[in-house]
Amino acid sequence: MKVKVGLRPIVSKLNMPTVLKTAILPGESIERLFIATQVGEIFYIGDGDVRTFLDIRSRIITLGASGGGYDERGLIGLAFHPDFYFNGLFYLHYSVAGTQGPGSLPGEFESFKPNPCDPRTLNLKWMNRETHYDHIDTVEEWILHANGQPQKRRTLLNIRRPFLNHNGVNSLNFSPETGKLILTTGDGGSGYDPFNLSQNDMEIAGKIIEIDISKPTFIDNPPVVTRFNELPVSIQETFTVMAKGGRNLPGIAFQRVSYNQYIKYVGSVGQDLVESIFSFIHYKPIPVTQLVQASLNLTNSVLDQEGFINFGWRGWEGAFPTSFITGCSADPASDEKTISYYDEAITTSVRRLPPLISYFHKDPRADKFGGTALTGVQTYMGNAIPGLTGSVVFTDLARNEGSPPPVKGVLAYTRVRTDCKQSDFSVIDTDYDFGSQSAYYVSLGSNLSKSRLYLGVYGSVKVADQHQGTVFEIVP
Repeated sequence: MKVKVGLRPIVSKLNMPTVLKTAILPGESIERLFIATQVGEIFYIGDGDVRTFLDIRSRIITLGASGGGYDERGLIGLAFHPDFYFNGLFYLHYSVAGTQGPGSLPGEFESFKPNPCDPRTLNLKWMNRETHYDHIDTVEEWILHANGQPQKRRTLLNIRRPFLNHNGVNSLNFSPETGKLILTTGDGGSGYDPFNLSQNDMEIAGKIIEIDISKPTFIDNPPVVTRFNELPVSIQETFTVMAKGGRNLPGIAFQRVSYNQYIKYVGSVGQDLVESIFSFIHYKPIPVTQLVQASLNLTNSVLDQEGFINFGWRGWEGAFPTSFITGCSADPASDEKTISYYDEAITTSVRRLPPLISYFHKDPRADKFGGTALTGVQTYMGNAIPGLTGSVVFTDLARNEGSPPPVKGVLAYTRVRTDCKQSDFSVIDTDYDFGSQSAYYVSLGSNLSKSRLYLGVYGSVKVADQHQGTVFEIVP
């Protein structure tokens, strides 16, 4: 069904908006829209004006210096405790100032490609991690004091990252089922997951991790790690792993289907062919202490992996075995797709969760679009836009159709089917005229009841190009 929506501008001239969420401030009665920017600002909309909630720009790594202005680091996660109104607790995920390293494969950022004819490229290891890394990400707990001043309370995780990309975005969300903080991490970056971190049970990269923030660890500033077995035991005891095999995950969304039962939706940004959204209700998280014991063979018990979610990366890119594209010398208009990791595609074929939908970078169908990168997934439970009620709305960064500039992003939606077939999707028409300005759709958010949707748009893909952001409400 064709759905048409309007875009109502709320605030403009922002830096790159990475997280859009609402919360009720202690002592207030109305929901405020909070906007986190990649460079480290958090604003909220109050009585028609934009107010600063927190500014941590001095804590954020220098952005855009090595990528020609492009970067995927910065402030990429913000979550408010379910009892934020009473306890003032909120959580941040960001890349830390002063932690710039040389990278794990110096000179290889983004250019890595596996070569099935050269087994060395299929079995790379991340060596000398304490010196060969790109940056350090941190997950922190903060509190909003009664005087209105936010203050850091403790650090939950310090993680060393191999490359500057694939750190996740909108990476912190609370589960309405368990009350735990959920951290979605990317595979560590470059392309094709060179070290296969996402499938390795010991690696923090490429996972969905539940953190029990109610359980004390007695450690306020944990060591910098890359693997679960490097964490102090008291921190291991607060972590469970919900899923693995993620490439780059723009958060997790929940849709209530019955009392305390929710469909979970997780998007995964693709490599060269396809973008994917996965859905599941039942899952069986594995405590990190069990993963560590299994890796040490301290117990003879086999890990109970039944119900453990695996998105299949790097062997699978959504619905396809991961492939790379080679141009055809005889016909420049055609290309050839070569399976990158055939053995891994077989190994993970039955273990992986097939996607709810995949949409493609090239799609010949008239009513579809060519995608670039999935940037947000949200459920819509409101009634104001009847054609979207009960659906899953998602955003893609930019139409990939070779059309002349200006660039424009895409809004689309899908639904879970009851016949177990893979779902299709439909493009949502928007009536907003961006004129000659590029409009990359960089983030998607919702309010607490999922009855309102917010879209973050930027005039550039480069975080170094400042103040080109607008946040819209998606309206009938």
